[in-house]
Amino acid sequence: MSQISVNQLTFYYEGSSDNIFEEVSFQIDTDWKLGFIARNGRGKTTFLRLLMGMEEYRGSISTKEIFDYFPFPVDNPSDITIDIVDKIYPEYELWKICRELTLLQVDAEVLYRTFETLSNGEQTKVMLAVLFSMDEHFLLIDEPTNHLDAPTREVVCDYLKQKKGFILVSHDRDFLDQCIDHVLVINKTNIEVYQGNFTTWWKNKQRQDDFERAENAKLKKEIGRLQEASRQASQWADNVEATKIGRKSEKHEKCIDTRAYVGEKSRRMQQRRKNLERRQDRAIEEKSALLKNIEEAENLKLFPLRHHKNTLVKMEDLQVQYETKTLQPISLEIRNGDRTVLQGANGCGKSSIIKVLLQSLAGETNAYYTEQGNEKKKIAYAGILETASGLKVSYISQDTSHLHGTLEEYAKEQKLDYTLFLALLRKLDFSRTQFEKRIEEYSQGQKKKVLIAGSLCTQAHLYIWDEPLNYIDVFSRMQIENLILEFSPTMLLVEHDKTFIEKIGTSVKKM
Repeated sequence: MSQISVNQLTFYYEGSSDNIFEEVSFQIDTDWKLGFIARNGRGKTTFLRLLMGMEEYRGSISTKEIFDYFPFPVDNPSDITIDIVDKIYPEYELWKICRELTLLQVDAEVLYRTFETLSNGEQTKVMLAVLFSMDEHFLLIDEPTNHLDAPTREVVCDYLKQKKGFILVSHDRDFLDQCIDHVLVINKTNIEVYQGNFTTWWKNKQRQDDFERAENAKLKKEIGRLQEASRQASQWADNVEATKIGRKSEKHEKCIDTRAYVGEKSRRMQQRRKNLERRQDRAIEEKSALLKNIEEAENLKLFPLRHHKNTLVKMEDLQVQYETKTLQPISLEIRNGDRTVLQGANGCGKSSIIKVLLQSLAGETNAYYTEQGNEKKKIAYAGILETASGLKVSYISQDTSHLHGTLEEYAKEQKLDYTLFLALLRKLDFSRTQFEKRIEEYSQGQKKKVLIAGSLCTQAHLYIWDEPLNYIDVFSRMQIENLILEFSPTMLLVEHDKTFIEKIGTSVKKM
């Protein structure tokens, strides 16, 4: 076991006025199973790049470890997979990769197929097999669960349980709970390390946040009381100062010089005022030290419509038909208030069912317009598909590659209320500086938030979300859960986050 020691790390991107990290210091052990948590855009991938020596920074990162990063770049997906492995890791030993593939429950024959023909799950497993065949390396695993179906997530989770010596970036709470024994979290003002899994960290964070909020409320009252006392002391001191003249003592009936007495009283009153002000300053300083790392996940709002018909969508033995294959038939009904989750292995047709529904609502008999350049694709199907008349739909696709331009241009194109759209993005932790950037410059998580905010701005009878949570941080997932539970929209979703499904789904349709 060795350590990775980070000391006084400071980093910013050229041209930016804000530091991503500022004088950050911490230590981690290289045999830990470390979960890496932060809001989108807070610097997770940037920090991994710093560990890899891919960016210049101030401060120091001290370690004897060799780092390797998942996912590996694949320049030509049409190549045979074993050739891609050779380009990634020329020193690979085939038996080690085959050993890891066996643990990942995938046949080694995938190595002799072109990479682009592998499913998302198979591609992920091959990359992980290559990664963990690298002995004596500390591994940086960046969001391996994106686009993975639930069964594949379970296999990858069971695999990582057997391993150690890695940093795992993931926003899937159940996945993190099972795979990690320490948490590395990027807060608003620092980076901290905790022992335990996600749930342990989250409970501790909630307790700390509640304590800081209670202390903050007490300090607010204390500051108010001190301000009033200071004001009164100041007034009294000024009044006493004004009486520095001789006067006649009523008690002794003789004239005495009271200037010394009044001067001493004035001095004491001035000292009391200064003491109160110092206590007030200390209280303000203590208050300013609180709440720095509280992630205020503000409540979002949704504007769902209720259709006059109870049944919005009805499918009976609906079977999608492609030129090379026909998918298994599906039957389901979506009623007002339902939140139906489609589940199944990658490639079973979940997204195809959604596209058939969208094309039917668009009035295209057997065609579907993709997001990229209005490219028309034929999707034939058999069976019964009925939808309520006048049904308004809000749709989020898996894909973000079609996003471009400014937020204002996107809002105009989608006919969104621009002020509301920006307000929702702010609540999803967009800084105001992000509003000035083009969407192409955003992280994947930020791009997904653009789609989610756009959908939330839209009044609809039915919200159709296809894997909306890919790349979305934990805090935003919780916001979206609370939103759905509060406003009870009618939804059809494809999602693999187990915790999310358990919280918001009213029914699960397995395909």
